Amino acid sequence: MKSLGVLLLGIVLGALLHREYVRWRPIDAAAEVPSAVAAPVAAPAAVSTDAAVVGIEPVAPAPGGSSTPVLPPPVVDTTQSGAAPSGSVPIPAPADSTLLIPVQGKRPADLSDTFTDSRSEGRSHEAIDIMADAGTPVLAVADGHVEKLFTSDRGGLTIYQFEPSGQYAYYYAHLQRYADGLRERQAIRKGEVIGYVGATGNADPTAPHLHFAIFLLGPERQWWKGTAINPYPLLARR
Repeated sequence: MKSLGVLLLGIVLGALLHREYVRWRPIDAAAEVPSAVAAPVAAPAAVSTDAAVVGIEPVAPAPGGSSTPVLPPPVVDTTQSGAAPSGSVPIPAPADSTLLIPVQGKRPADLSDTFTDSRSEGRSHEAIDIMADAGTPVLAVADGHVEKLFTSDRGGLTIYQFEPSGQYAYYYAHLQRYADGLRERQAIRKGEVIGYVGATGNADPTAPHLHFAIFLLGPERQWWKGTAINPYPLLARR
């Protein structure tokens, strides 16, 4: 019995000593840190160009479930494209850049740019006046045909000439008279006499001249309509 008691006492003392050892032994930090925390930090992944990563607006999925995304249309920088701003698209000049000065004997140095001069009722001139003696021959500036012979209060005796494509009209006004035999739909050649300088219409009788204009026509090709083009640069650069 005595031996059994000593054995039990030893077991109890051993348990107590083991508990105290566990309580007070040094802690191995590497062994105690959980593996999820102690695992080495992974190297950063390669830089992605995916829209969601780089901050670009996400693209729409491809139609029909395709794995290829539908990319948005590219953004065009119009500040460097050279395109004209809206509302200021340049008007193209006639293809024939060698228009003849329409008054016989006149040279580029004799011309004046009166295109933007003011006229009555707030109008702009939209033509140039070529001063000459009454009766001086008026010449066709280019090949084409006589679209309309017309008399108006302002323009007096006038001629509307269309060039072959029908895109441009050449307008001659304040004529003293037409060339003999001139008629509508008649084909005319560059340099051909089509009329004579005068002062009909609202022109000053003491200052006979040819009022000459160029119009860019619309698709309807109406002789009384069109966008005016300054004739001066086309005639003076000769």
